[in-house]
Amino acid sequence: MPDWSYHVIFKPVLSRLPTYYSRELIHQGMNRISSIPGGHRIINFLGREESSPLLKREIDTIHFSNSIGLAGKVDPLLTGTQAFSNLGFGFIEIGPVTMTATSLCPPKVNKKERIIMFPLNPESIGLTQTIEKLRKLKSKQPIFIRLAGNIDDQVEMMRELDEYADGFIVESQSPSETIVPFSTFTNVPIYLAIQSDSIHLNPLNLINKMFSGIVLDESRNKDDSFNLKNHLSAIRYLRENDFSKTIITVGGVSEPDDALTLLATKVDLVMLSGGYVFTGPGLTKRIKEAQLSQIEVNQPPQEGWGWYFLFALSIFIGGLIALLISMSAVILPYDEYFLNMTREAINNFNYRIIFFMAHDRMTLAGTMISGGIVYMALAWFGVRNGLLWAKQATDAAAIIGFLGILLFIGYGYLDWLHLLFWVILTPFYILGFLKTKNLKGTPSSTNRRNHSVWKHSLLGQFAFVLLGFSFVIGGIIISYIGITNVFIPTDISYINMPPEMLTIFNERLLPVIAHDRAGFGSALLSVGLLILMVSLWGFQQGNAWIWWTLLIGGIPAFTSGIAIHFKIGYTTFIHLLPAYFALTLFIIGLVTTYRFFHMKKER
Repeated sequence: MPDWSYHVIFKPVLSRLPTYYSRELIHQGMNRISSIPGGHRIINFLGREESSPLLKREIDTIHFSNSIGLAGKVDPLLTGTQAFSNLGFGFIEIGPVTMTATSLCPPKVNKKERIIMFPLNPESIGLTQTIEKLRKLKSKQPIFIRLAGNIDDQVEMMRELDEYADGFIVESQSPSETIVPFSTFTNVPIYLAIQSDSIHLNPLNLINKMFSGIVLDESRNKDDSFNLKNHLSAIRYLRENDFSKTIITVGGVSEPDDALTLLATKVDLVMLSGGYVFTGPGLTKRIKEAQLSQIEVNQPPQEGWGWYFLFALSIFIGGLIALLISMSAVILPYDEYFLNMTREAINNFNYRIIFFMAHDRMTLAGTMISGGIVYMALAWFGVRNGLLWAKQATDAAAIIGFLGILLFIGYGYLDWLHLLFWVILTPFYILGFLKTKNLKGTPSSTNRRNHSVWKHSLLGQFAFVLLGFSFVIGGIIISYIGITNVFIPTDISYINMPPEMLTIFNERLLPVIAHDRAGFGSALLSVGLLILMVSLWGFQQGNAWIWWTLLIGGIPAFTSGIAIHFKIGYTTFIHLLPAYFALTLFIIGLVTTYRFFHMKKER
């Protein structure tokens, strides 16, 4: 559930439900998606949560893909843990676990002050059910298990849960309990959880000796800003007293800058809690992107990007050629040869047939030009700089575009120009694909705050995602129409002639028209995928090239697609309604994301 869907769609609805039901509804829904075959790929497609190799850490012999984890109090009943394991965290905390299940006492939420007051007595499903959940859990990240209760209970639970844990977090009721040698019951690291505002009451020399480190808990029933200040004060106290072990914080993070502040104080790991709920599931990704922006990497241009650029340039040039044809002859000599009929004969029979074919061929040309522009931008700004998402967007859209040639063959008319175009494109794409197969780069962002510019951009991102989905669905529908009925009712009304009469006139005319329709549908599907993936994966603050790519890339498709209808007099409102809807989304997206994409730095 990326931020554009969380803030625009789900959060306004869920905020009207009681806390417990809204939490469990969203967690169970996410868990169902992640549990189905290929569910993790759906989550990754929508949210793009992979971590850069530059963010890897090794702490206490545990390997972390990044330093950001999720506190167990966010999902105490473990209803969404499987989903959270696919949301880009470097580790996940389970618990607090108690010997027996505790009565439900969900947190209280002050929506006005944006405060989540977690209960003093932890919500827990008990040891037995926790073990059952962990047996089914397929997690790529380290699992920290927090243990609650008295010392005897914690020791017993540690023995039972040892095979599932990469680390344990034990809670202390009094400073004297910190001397218990938990390490005799397990070989994994053990951390002591202490509230930040009471750190000075604990014997640091004994903690240093008996534990792998400290987990600084957020002070109960306080807001996140207070917790962050307490964390910084506690960390300063630990450093001044030569505490040398691992330090992990819980809470106090509502925006990327909070996490960067904690990590700058040499905190080893950061766990998100209430701030994650208010800010949205994209917080983890935004923190990692902000971290990457602080890492200076002098990386030479990625080898092979030029082949992708030549592939894109060829599509752009092909679109220009198709545009010139649609604005002049419309029907080429090889079309006339296939039809065994001249353009003039068709025009004399029904001049609107030529207009209709020009309408299909010009919309195809505009779509190709737009696609070529987006492909070129992805090659130059994305693949050239090692961004994996740019390569994968190019690959997915290109492969779908290549498969579109099967639609032409299936209806009985494959013109040699399309085949030649396909032959020219193929080696450029294959060379680009092979030479960039080792890309691993992830994007960075200058975004640090939850400011209004960022919030407005989510509406714009939602508009562009909806636009991409609309193009994909439209491409599928048009392709299907092209290989089946060929015409929709408004087409027949414009031509003022049923398909049967066209077949009587020339039985090869329908295959030519169907070939144009299927070609446009295939191109629209391919470009729709491009727009969708750019919108899902390329929204990082400061990436002005994304905004300009969407603007410049959209102009040819919208201009040709709408202008040709007015040129030939095919202006039926219901027929043009999808184009008007798409244009509205396009304008909304551009207006609401301009400042976000052009904001290089923040105060």
